Order: sequence, then structure tokens, then C-alpha cells
Amino acid sequence: MVRHVIVWKIKDEFAADAAKIKAGVKENLEGLAGRIPGMIDIKVITEGLASSNGDLMLDASYEDEASLKGYSVHPEHVKVADTYVRPYMQTRMCFDYEK
Repeated sequence: MVRHVIVWKIKDEFAADAAKIKAGVKENLEGLAGRIPGMIDIKVITEGLASSNGDLMLDASYEDEASLKGYSVHPEHVKVADTYVRPYMQTRMCFDYEK
């Protein structure tokens, strides 16, 4: 199994809309569950502890590395990323690992 963890920081100019942006990211990324081959689960955490320096986190798991690669280019994922994620984020940190 492969884990895919992403932490994002929302662009400063969208700080006033952070709650709405987080909700859109969560709803749309989690909406990909069951629609991407090889995806085992996906969740978006929008409320971190005060010690966090990111605004939201994706935690997903895949059958294998090939499934993760397929997810990254899957048209449904690309549409969600281009519409609800990329326009609003200033920083993206990714950590993938085998479990």
C-alpha cells in the first residue's frame, strides 16, 4: 500500500475565504472516493491544531505506486485540482511512502 500525504497553505489573498476554500477542497477531493482505480481511501483534514503551519491536509492511500501515478493524471482528479485546489494554494508539500 502507498500513502500520499499533502499539506497546503492557502494564498494570503484568500485568507478571508479560507473556510469556504477548505470546504470545497474537502468535498471535491473526498468525492473522488470510489472513482479512481486503485484508490483505497481519501480524506481531507481542514482543522489542524494551533501548532500546525499548514492550512489543510490530504491523506490518501492506494494499492500501489502505479495507482498513485494513475490518480495524479486521472481526468476527474485533474479537474478537481485545477478548479478547487491549485488556484488557491501558495504552498504544497507532498510526502509519499510505502506502508
